[in-house]
Amino acid sequence: MAREPNQRGGQRGGRREQEAPEFADRLVAINRVSKTTKGGKNFGFAALVVVGDQKGRVGFGKGKAKEVPEAIRKATEAAKRSMIRVPLREGRTLHHDIEGRHGAGRVVMRTAPTGTGIIAGGPMRAVFEMLGVQDVVAKSIGSPNPYNMIRATIDGLKKEASPRSVAQRRGKKVADILPKREDAPQESAQVAEEA
Repeated sequence: MAREPNQRGGQRGGRREQEAPEFADRLVAINRVSKTTKGGKNFGFAALVVVGDQKGRVGFGKGKAKEVPEAIRKATEAAKRSMIRVPLREGRTLHHDIEGRHGAGRVVMRTAPTGTGIIAGGPMRAVFEMLGVQDVVAKSIGSPNPYNMIRATIDGLKKEASPRSVAQRRGKKVADILPKREDAPQESAQVAEEA
């Protein structure tokens, strides 16, 4: 009986190895940091990494170590632990315009039509690419600090709500919540025919 948990553990380890490649990661910032002691200055590195599956999940993490690769590894692990799921419209853009804040960082994110691409600054671009968003217009207003920008972006993405979740919360159908856009073009076409 003692062998079964070990075998299971081995299988779980195998699953983790299979899961790992499905996450893409992006190094956003790396800083050299120093700690002054009585023996002199001790230098280290701080890394900021964004991780995502490019299908609606994203997370960020930071790590510190004496060497750059170790700092990046720690940041990547922290990012995988802090992942959030974000509903996307048609798997390519946001459902609605949102604003995110963290400290002095403030970001505005807007939905965009097909073909727009990712119009966003450095750290925000990394978040959207790892999230799997293809069309979005975003602007950072406030702190240019990459840590605050990413936290503000994640804060905004947490507020993102899909029509299905809103309908479920309000006890209505999705069709009742969404604006009837199909009626407007038909009416304009009828008016054009009459004229």
